[in-house]
Amino acid sequence: MTTDGRDSAGAGGAGGAEGAGPGREEDLAAASRFTEQFAAQLVWAGMPRMPARVFAALLASDAGALTAAELGERLRVSPAAVSGAVRYLTQQYMVTRERAPGSRRDLFRVHSNQWYEALTNRDSVLQRWETALRDGMASLGPHSPAGRRLEETLAFFEFIEKELAGMMSRWRTERTSRFGPPT
Repeated sequence: MTTDGRDSAGAGGAGGAEGAGPGREEDLAAASRFTEQFAAQLVWAGMPRMPARVFAALLASDAGALTAAELGERLRVSPAAVSGAVRYLTQQYMVTRERAPGSRRDLFRVHSNQWYEALTNRDSVLQRWETALRDGMASLGPHSPAGRRLEETLAFFEFIEKELAGMMSRWRTERTSRFGPPT
């Protein structure tokens, strides 16, 4: 990583000569292969393609953070494509936007606890769904076939919400024991 917080591949990201050293080209090739393979898995699971590629590229970068220009060069896409992707990822709590030290450029960072953040922030989504399901049950009648289906769906989401809280607590303990306190 350079002194201004950029990945050591240099301002050009994927192909810049700055920071190039023995094996660096192979590292970038391996990162590119991982990016495309993992992005394909995320797309298969329902994530839009460009956010999946940006997220995977950030995971595969040494610093875990890249500028929009570096992302564009690594992924060979336009600045507009990067912009839309990072907007989606920040809304999903998977990436944060910060200012690169000593620069006016934004730096997009994936944190070691991005999955924790993304799942934890689903609570508000589950609560909105639960409210909508309760309203639907009231409208359709709790004893109608549709009302019973909504009641079962509501019970499932309530169960998930309760289990998620316990699971996240257990993960915090597990993460600390394996990797130390979060940075």
